[in-house]
Parts: sequence; structure tokens; C-alpha cells
Amino acid sequence: MITCIFENNNKTSLRHITVNAIVLKGNCVLLGKRGTVNGKKISEFGKWGLLGGFMGRDETLIECAKREVMEESGWEITEIKLLKINDNPNRPKEDRQNVDFIYTAKAVRQVKKGDEEVSRLQWFSLDKLPQNDQIAFDHADALEMVKRNYEAVK
Repeated sequence: MITCIFENNNKTSLRHITVNAIVLKGNCVLLGKRGTVNGKKISEFGKWGLLGGFMGRDETLIECAKREVMEESGWEITEIKLLKINDNPNRPKEDRQNVDFIYTAKAVRQVKKGDEEVSRLQWFSLDKLPQNDQIAFDHADALEMVKRNYEAVK
């Protein structure tokens, strides 16, 4: 958990920035089953999710997307395009208020194995995604948006 304290000692006054990527290869999307960090289960453990995470202090959104996808899956990505900014302060299943930048990206090649945050990677056809209750957070909404607009994002 990230803790930020401002001049007024209010720990809740900051909304964190997250970046997620919908990694595509043809009409398939790469999802990661959420795993652990330092042996501890992460939020929405065991559910399928987009690849992504918190933006670092000295990186751009695109750099963050590339880094997070590489860390979690070992895949290089290209053609990174903004799909949606999710700034809903009442996002479901969140333990903090995140503003999420969601990108689509093309898979290039896998150059290494991902880290423990993802216990399993799997390519899913956009027509055969996991059930919504098996998808972390509100990631199913972004996947549905890609399905509806596939011709524009491919």
C-alpha cells in the first residue's frame, strides 16, 4: 500500500495514477491471473486482470505501460493508444482511489518471464473472455469497450 502524507497530514487527499494495457494479438487479449507480491496475495487475487500498475515518479504514462507489461508478462508492446481514462472515484473493489489510464497495445514478442504479481498468463479470444465475476476490479468494462470498438482499436 502506498501512503502519502501532505502538509495537512491527510492521507486520503491523493488519488493514485495507475496505467493498464489491453495487450492484443489478432482478436486475442493477454490477461494475467493476479498473484502475489513478496508472498502476500494482492488485491483481487486469483482473478484475471489487465496488465498494469502504479505510475512511477519519473516516468510517462507510455513508459509506465511498457514497464508494467514487461514486468508482469515479459512481453514487449508497441502501437500504444489511449482507450479510456477511468476517473470514477467510486470504482468497485478498490482499496484506494485510482485514476486509471487504459491503453490498447500490440504484442510484439515475449522476451522473458513475468514477475510474481501474475501467477498465470493466458491469451483469450475477445469472444471468449472469462466471466465478469472472474475479472479483477472493473477491467471487464474496458474489455467490453474494446470488443464493441474492435475495428477501431485493432
